[in-house]
Amino acid sequence: MNVGDRIKFSFGGKEKEGMVVKIFPKKVYLKVDFPKHPGKIVIRTLSELEGKTTAKKSKKREKAEKEKKAKKEKREKALAAQAKKSEEEAEKEGVTRKDL
Repeated sequence: MNVGDRIKFSFGGKEKEGMVVKIFPKKVYLKVDFPKHPGKIVIRTLSELEGKTTAKKSKKREKAEKEKKAKKEKREKALAAQAKKSEEEAEKEGVTRKDL
């Protein structure tokens, strides 16, 4: 990658093409033409552009996803326990699922 090269990168979930303006040890400055802002400078890390490592998730996002997953599992367990309990009550009363 050299100054003046045209490269593609992800921006807002889409592929954009930009020209390398400056290169630093860990960052690259790209000049991109947007419809309402021609010549905008966008900064990206080398690792994002080369694809060696994916962008790290923030700790808050990871924690939120973990909590959401735990909540979902807890809800599924509760529903399974409730279904089992209702089946046991139906058996005690002598009612089968076919009767319902």
